[in-house]
Amino acid sequence: MGCFTFLKVMMILFNLAIFLGGGVLLGVGIWVTVDSSSFLKIFGALSSSMMQFVNVGYFLIVIGAILVVLGFLGCCGAQKESKCLLIIFFSLILIIFIAEIAAAVVALVYTSMAETVLQTLVTPVLRDDYGKKPDVTQIWNTTMGELKCCGFMNYTDFTDSYYYKQNKDTYPSYCCTNDTLPCTEAYAINSKKQGCFDQLITTLKQNAAIVGGVAAGICVLELAAMIVSMYLYCHIDKGGVH
Repeated sequence: MGCFTFLKVMMILFNLAIFLGGGVLLGVGIWVTVDSSSFLKIFGALSSSMMQFVNVGYFLIVIGAILVVLGFLGCCGAQKESKCLLIIFFSLILIIFIAEIAAAVVALVYTSMAETVLQTLVTPVLRDDYGKKPDVTQIWNTTMGELKCCGFMNYTDFTDSYYYKQNKDTYPSYCCTNDTLPCTEAYAINSKKQGCFDQLITTLKQNAAIVGGVAAGICVLELAAMIVSMYLYCHIDKGGVH
């Protein structure tokens, strides 16, 4: 088996796996979005710790759809030896790769800017919707419970909020070390609970090796896919003969 034929077969199998995986994610996303109650019944306690299901469903649908498209383009492009499909596949992978690199650079260099932007977006939600809208409350309760944090920056995000006023000038129990007592301002100050943004950054730093390893693995796969697709693209007219 020549190099061209081998890479062609590997390209087909690799993208077939991506296509099938994307299809599974797409199906699960649609299921969760349309019939989340059945999903809850099947997965029980495991599902109760996840974020709000409609949002998770939409996320899975988007990721699944992207993987299905990429898998289809790569598989059909290699099978049919279509230069058009291969160059589209290459271009999409390149765009995703560049976007990931840009996001990583922004996250590393402009963490403070990201913090400011996110704070501008998140703080009004905590002030106006936490305790009022069940989906927002559930998401933040899960986040604060899992990360053991309080608010986006700290407990002051809830000062004069809807929740604060409706609960006799107290803060969510997550903002205090002992949730059996009313979480007053004095108690919240003494508890010194870290904000969820800072806690998330701390957690990511603690697991930097795992996060970096996963990111590096994804980048290697994307680079390999681009190299193979471009190789096939360049050698199609030669009939795979070297």
